[in-house]
Amino acid sequence: MAQLDTGDSKGGKGGKVRSKKQNSSVDLTAMVDLAFLLITFFMLTTSLSKPQSMDLAMPDKGDKNKPEEDILISEERTLNLVLGPKDELKYYMGQLASPKEGPKDLTYTKESLRKLILDKIQSVPLATRTAAKPNGEPLIVLIKASKESTYKNLVDVLDEMAIGKVKVYAIVDITKEDNQLFGE
Repeated sequence: MAQLDTGDSKGGKGGKVRSKKQNSSVDLTAMVDLAFLLITFFMLTTSLSKPQSMDLAMPDKGDKNKPEEDILISEERTLNLVLGPKDELKYYMGQLASPKEGPKDLTYTKESLRKLILDKIQSVPLATRTAAKPNGEPLIVLIKASKESTYKNLVDVLDEMAIGKVKVYAIVDITKEDNQLFGE
């Protein structure tokens, strides 16, 4: 192979002779194969995050020809949470026609909603003690969401039910009277 002498301008005599440096190269084929094997291994062995969901017991679908029966619930132990538009929340104890307490405004914070639920969990069994049930009866929470309330607010209330360990709660249809609490 022919080479071009690019020595010093001194005519090539007495100058330094430089050796040729060869380019070093590494064959990365094995490294790429190993990387793909590792990626495949980790993809197959890791578990993907499972979606979190809250267990919600729904009533059985009964016979449609059979009329629905009203379920009688003690007013002393029934807390009604009414979710309204614009992040509004109202509550009352018992029935709206003759409430034992309320209706009062509430916010979706732990200082107000959680405190209310925890207070009622403590006070309702004390108020419902009888000779037959010396420990009293547990709190029942009825959650009534209007059409203008947000899904986030309903989830917040359900989270508070789980945090407060409320044993008996239900999501029920909102009535016209409950809607009138918000001026609708």
